[in-house]
Amino acid sequence: MAALKMFRQTYSYFFTVFSLSVLLFFIQHCSCFNPRNLYASPAGNSGFSSAGATWYGGPNGAGSDGGACGYGNAVGRSPFSSMISAGGPSLYKSGKGCGSCYQVKCTAHSSCSGEPVTVVITDECAGCVSESTHFDLSGTAFGAMAISGQEQQLRNAGVLQIEYQRVECNYPGTNIVFKVDAGSNPHYFATLVEYEEGNSDIASIDLQDSSASADWRPMQQLWGAVWKLDSDPSLTGPLSLRLKSSTGEMLVALNVIPAGWGAGATYRSAVNFNE
Repeated sequence: MAALKMFRQTYSYFFTVFSLSVLLFFIQHCSCFNPRNLYASPAGNSGFSSAGATWYGGPNGAGSDGGACGYGNAVGRSPFSSMISAGGPSLYKSGKGCGSCYQVKCTAHSSCSGEPVTVVITDECAGCVSESTHFDLSGTAFGAMAISGQEQQLRNAGVLQIEYQRVECNYPGTNIVFKVDAGSNPHYFATLVEYEEGNSDIASIDLQDSSASADWRPMQQLWGAVWKLDSDPSLTGPLSLRLKSSTGEMLVALNVIPAGWGAGATYRSAVNFNE
């Protein structure tokens, strides 16, 4: 019995050693057991498409004062920080593309870094052809695609072939802001919409005032990122705004425009699309 017990122990030991050796062999020689394969990122740039790019304004400037979207000199301040672009028709989308974010990068010039940078559509490139996608970048954004120290060499390239993809806008600590148009009054309300996060466009905005018969009323896109509502009878504050994205997501900025609101004033909401 003692001999049999010793045989079983010896057999168990050698079987365990053999099994571990086989397993170690496969881990070392078979890619199907390589843990790195479980976390591998997709190869290539499958999310990027081709586009043309130029730049306008000063070499280190914001390109314009906000142009056809209505953002004004905010384009030169945080969070835009001059990393902006005018867009051709397929990007500007008759104003619906205002505020959308894209990664852009270049590889077709010796001064290109090949690293993507993020820009925001804040203007319309009216002269860009409708058949192709075109970014008319600020001088700052165009130079940001270059190898450090070669920004001006890249700006001297003229029309550049680049790659782009739509990405989510992300403004940490910043919710949607409504800037009331200077011409607004109790019978006419218009507002600029800024800093919406996410990767979709605003499809519609509804307004609700605080009158006894209050109901949600659709606003109209006036131009760029400005939406308006003509009202009779007059509006009673505070006002709430309901935004719907092109992907169907909806949020409500409840009483975001206070009673006694002022034309030209800016009001920060407590909501954003990525919350």
